[in-house]
Amino acid sequence: MSEFHKILTVWYQQNKRDLPWRLNNDPYFIWISEIILQQTRVNQGKDYFLRFIERFPDVRSLANASENEVLKIWQGLGYYSRARNMHFAARQIMAEFNGQFPDSIDNIKKLKGVGEYTAAAIASIAFGLEHAVIDGNVYRVLSRIFGIATPIDSRNGKREFSELANQLLDRSNPAIFNEAIMEIGALQCLPRNPDCSSCPFQNQCVALSKNEINKLPVKIKKISVRHRFFHYFYIQYSGYFFIEKREDNDIWQNLYQLPLIESSRALSCEEILTSDQFRSMIKGTDIIIETISPEIVHLLTHQKLHVRFLEIAISQKPNNPGWIRIRPDKASDYPVPKLIDNFLTGKLNNKLG
Repeated sequence: MSEFHKILTVWYQQNKRDLPWRLNNDPYFIWISEIILQQTRVNQGKDYFLRFIERFPDVRSLANASENEVLKIWQGLGYYSRARNMHFAARQIMAEFNGQFPDSIDNIKKLKGVGEYTAAAIASIAFGLEHAVIDGNVYRVLSRIFGIATPIDSRNGKREFSELANQLLDRSNPAIFNEAIMEIGALQCLPRNPDCSSCPFQNQCVALSKNEINKLPVKIKKISVRHRFFHYFYIQYSGYFFIEKREDNDIWQNLYQLPLIESSRALSCEEILTSDQFRSMIKGTDIIIETISPEIVHLLTHQKLHVRFLEIAISQKPNNPGWIRIRPDKASDYPVPKLIDNFLTGKLNNKLG
């Protein structure tokens, strides 16, 4: 084990990235970074991290913020439940731990949105506790070096990799070990075209010796993609347009959006305008269709959204209690999904131009 630790640590000291959350071992910073980096590339996550801690420099400021403020800072990062959970957890820390970040793994796991991996990362990096991290990078590194073909998304696989990671863990310095094994997976042992020729483990790597790099790690589950068809309406009336809040337990929960009709297939303009849903949305007023956008494809992890924007002018104020009337220059006050932000920003820029 000591040889493994030595090789890994030397590589890390020579190759580690200069990242803002590595400047100290503040558990708040580490927690924020770990939540942001779930499903997010480091290059993108770094900018969000800096903006987030500038606005919310500590647990108290995050706990005291409104949900809209938190979602607005998070806007464009996706997986908004992460932000909502983090906001809830900040209030947990204030209420249950007297404003002090919990320093045991059991209490860290009590925080909303914190699972095994995140808890182990915080516990080891912030508090030096002996808990190995297991993320996608670690699965890949271990499966290749040790030639493990057990599927990583199976119960046996999760147990096997967890036991191996904890056996390998450098108990004299778990923080450096965990950061190093994740870093070598992120920079060296890549999912595709890893740089095996310069890898410090090339002489120990079973997958390399057997020419099985591209076969590991193994997964058994196939991701099915759900297609959804969104028809958004930019409805103009007397210098205003209208938005509504997404309150269903679905993507973008608690963000704002333009009024929407969702369908199971692509609809023609005639089908949209003659639908019962549209007639209920816009009743008792004349309408003018100004523009209809081409289809925009927006990819999420397990969903593919087919989106069109219809710009409509109406002659009378609509009677829809769920709608909020706002001026175009106030659109930035509301947290919205990135694709709607792009549309509204384009509208405002065209108007100013």
